[in-house]
Amino acid sequence: MKELFITAKLVEEDVIRLSPAIEDPHVSLLVDHKHAYKIEGTKGKSYTEFHLHKHLELGHSYFLLVPSVGRVPLDVKDATIFKNFDKTYFFDGELGAIYSKEETTFRLWAPLASKVTLKLKKKGEKTFARFDAVRKEKGVYEISLKGDLNEAEYLYEVTNNEITLESIDPYAKGSMADARSSVVLDLESLKVKKERKNLPTLNNYTDAILYEGHVRDMTSDVHSTIVNKGKFLGLIEENRKTEKGHRAGFDYFTSLGFTHLQLLPINDFATIDEENPEASYNWGYDPAQYFVPEGSYSSDPNDPKARVVEAQMMIEAFHKKGIRINLDVVYNHVYDYLNSSFEKIVPGYYFRKHKNGRMQNTSYCGNDLASEKKMVHKLILDSAKWWIDYYDVDGFRFDLMGIIDLETVKEIAKYGKAKDPSFMVYGEGWNMGCDTNHKLANMDNANLLPEFAFFNDSFRECTKNYIAGDLHAKDSFLYSMFGSSQEWSGRLPKFKYPTQSINYVECHDNRTFYDYLETRGITSRKEKDARCKLALAAVAFSFGIPFFHMGEEIGQSKFGNENSYKAGDTVNKFSYALLDLKIMEANFFRDLLAFRQDLLPLKSSDFTKIAPRVDVKEIGGGAILVVLHDEKSFPKFKEISLFINPSKEPINYSFEKEVTLLFTNGGKALATNTKLNNVLIPRESLLVVAN
Repeated sequence: MKELFITAKLVEEDVIRLSPAIEDPHVSLLVDHKHAYKIEGTKGKSYTEFHLHKHLELGHSYFLLVPSVGRVPLDVKDATIFKNFDKTYFFDGELGAIYSKEETTFRLWAPLASKVTLKLKKKGEKTFARFDAVRKEKGVYEISLKGDLNEAEYLYEVTNNEITLESIDPYAKGSMADARSSVVLDLESLKVKKERKNLPTLNNYTDAILYEGHVRDMTSDVHSTIVNKGKFLGLIEENRKTEKGHRAGFDYFTSLGFTHLQLLPINDFATIDEENPEASYNWGYDPAQYFVPEGSYSSDPNDPKARVVEAQMMIEAFHKKGIRINLDVVYNHVYDYLNSSFEKIVPGYYFRKHKNGRMQNTSYCGNDLASEKKMVHKLILDSAKWWIDYYDVDGFRFDLMGIIDLETVKEIAKYGKAKDPSFMVYGEGWNMGCDTNHKLANMDNANLLPEFAFFNDSFRECTKNYIAGDLHAKDSFLYSMFGSSQEWSGRLPKFKYPTQSINYVECHDNRTFYDYLETRGITSRKEKDARCKLALAAVAFSFGIPFFHMGEEIGQSKFGNENSYKAGDTVNKFSYALLDLKIMEANFFRDLLAFRQDLLPLKSSDFTKIAPRVDVKEIGGGAILVVLHDEKSFPKFKEISLFINPSKEPINYSFEKEVTLLFTNGGKALATNTKLNNVLIPRESLLVVAN
């Protein structure tokens, strides 16, 4: 029998299974290469089991000595699924490199490991020195080194099951390019002064207007004078222009009137060569480090201070303009679990598995983080707290939130809202059918998450269909327009409150609405532009939280690509050349957001209270009229009438009394002081009047 095919596994706390079965009465357990103890086995058909006199203590080297075979290393990774593992090894203290000028303590949770070695290279040195860490309680390995280790690089060598692998620190706050090594940082010295006085308070989530962007996309186009293209700093350069002299970059985006910039992931992700970022492209949904900003967005990925300081500077610049920053966070999977620090350090622990031991793939990324496990829960919570406390972010958009356990996201919400009651928590709440007994943060559990908002995919699909000219979708659109929180046309409420509904027709991972219209046979540029405006208005004039995707305001195309996560700058960039051509559309969007802020009934947190003051009429040809009666909200008027006409025919409508024109396809019209008894709503357009 060849040694290669012999395996020894710890299958219960006091049971070792040797496969295949052997007949050998002289098997011993070797501990730490020093002491051997005879163990008695029971032979079965396919394996031999050895029952120990007590639970095996983790943290030691173990071999089975089998005279007929030789030494067989004991695999203990199944200990992570034993009933009491989390209770026994949960560590609630601080992990990572804990720095002071006098001493740095390195602390790593590695409960299965028999040995942990710290490799350290001080700034300016060429080689790594090695230090053995000491095992402490709860499976934590620790070592403290004297002296100022600011900017020292470090790695861990972790021995599990007699296999030693090198790993970065999963709790590192600093990193060299491409996660080659973790870095100790004097984080207090790198703090950027922060002020929040310009940030308006959110009374409800419906006070927010969300705008989704990507650091690289917002700055990379050559048709602007932005210098630091694709960088944190490029996003906050002031006085930058398009080729025709219009505002670009920071000045443009901060002029639009949205309250929150939702940024695609800015924590360190794996698929960009940080030293040569132009050679590849990615949105960033492939996390590598949860506490470290992305190096390709910094001015120097090999200066570990740069990304830490510049990420803070970017956030603070928007705060000074009164704009909050929400981060898109990916706590549902990692990029490459086999080569992740998690699997190297505690194999078998961090990821969900089916009962047969196979990896769960609900995320379609090959691995699902087991957020319900106590140390995974802690990692996610610690990471979220770090971005809140150190980087001063204002909310999280959880990628695939529906596969994260409910308690984890609730704790993040509780922490964020304790720091700032305006803190936002929301995400993708699709019920994707995870194999777990834990309650998950999906839309089916929306009643258990009243403080959370969810991307409303029924709003997206119904609105796209209706605005594209499918007039049979009118009732579905109206159901969605009411934040899916009101029974309408036989459809029961999806949410209890409109504050739970994020209303949108376009986001990063769908076709742009402009491209969607092509799939519906609409090829005229004039008609597409008109319907794009109408879609913007449909989102802005709905109950719930309006959400817009970068470039949607100018009807930008991705050339039909509906999942452009690695399609490159040409497809994904914000087009400043197109902005020059469509500056009137950008001005319309600016007017639209300002007008939305004045329509107070649309910000209601409880639609049942406003429903008696909302009337809906079909005015012919599939167009609709929504009338808001709320004198308290409109000091100058008794009611506001919103017309949406996605049909191909103009529609006339007569009022009994004279009305004032407020808003048209051209934007705000109140300044014209136009009063009418009869109004014409052109084809594929909107109109708002008041009396």
